[in-house]
Amino acid sequence: MGCLIRLAIGLMVGLFGLLSYCTTTVENPITGETQRVQLTARQEVSLGLQARSEMAAQHGGLYPDSGLQQYVDQVGGRVVQQSVVAQSPYPFEFHLLRDPQTVNAFALPGGQVFVTAGLLRLLSSEAQLAAVLGHEAGHVIARHGAEHLAKQQLGSALVTAVGVATTDEQGRGQQAAVLAVAVNQLVSLRYGRDDELESDRLGFRFMTEAGYNPQAIVELMRVLGAAGGGRQSEFFSSHPSPSNRIERLQALIAENYPNGVPQNLELGRERFSQIVGSRLPGRG
Repeated sequence: MGCLIRLAIGLMVGLFGLLSYCTTTVENPITGETQRVQLTARQEVSLGLQARSEMAAQHGGLYPDSGLQQYVDQVGGRVVQQSVVAQSPYPFEFHLLRDPQTVNAFALPGGQVFVTAGLLRLLSSEAQLAAVLGHEAGHVIARHGAEHLAKQQLGSALVTAVGVATTDEQGRGQQAAVLAVAVNQLVSLRYGRDDELESDRLGFRFMTEAGYNPQAIVELMRVLGAAGGGRQSEFFSSHPSPSNRIERLQALIAENYPNGVPQNLELGRERFSQIVGSRLPGRG
């Protein structure tokens, strides 16, 4: 009888969660979108911190060069602090991962951003790195991870429903199990095509507001498209093909700069080469 009661309560709470998802909306102050998300910004930050170590572990941990890490921090910090991203509630952190083979970058809710050494090795300018980090910051600002969790029925009410229906009367282990599921969802998260294109647009905005030349985004896509062998497979498993995005990005540049990209927007090739070229073996 106890199991049936818990199941009934779980179903009722689940129905409430479904209604909550369908009727609860929030407006994103930066993108202007109306979104269905169950998490607060503080909860996004907490989840991102919980998943941070697991994400790093999947790629061999952090890159063992404090100078390179500091440089990634500086570029990411500039993109955040000198753009509208600074108005967000997220304490961004940027991480360089040790993985030398995987070509990829990731973002977790709340501001945890990662780039692999395998991707950094392919870049040739600071603006290209800013384009990568700006794109990933776009996922955070657009709350794509929180939207994904809501769609996967991991909102607070549905989570409670699962816990009530399947745990013992004291609910021991419910919070730990729920957190584990959410972390697993985040670490294996693959954003959809629309999310990626939105992040392209936001990344363009963020990097140009920070003073970087947006031509670097087009360069980045060409570099990724030309990357050979299995090294590109991870990137393409979580991002649309670069060839499908170059035309959109070129149109975005032409729309925003009809008279040409201003000369004060920098690429930073020499600075990037001096810092990264001497510290990242096998580059080029």
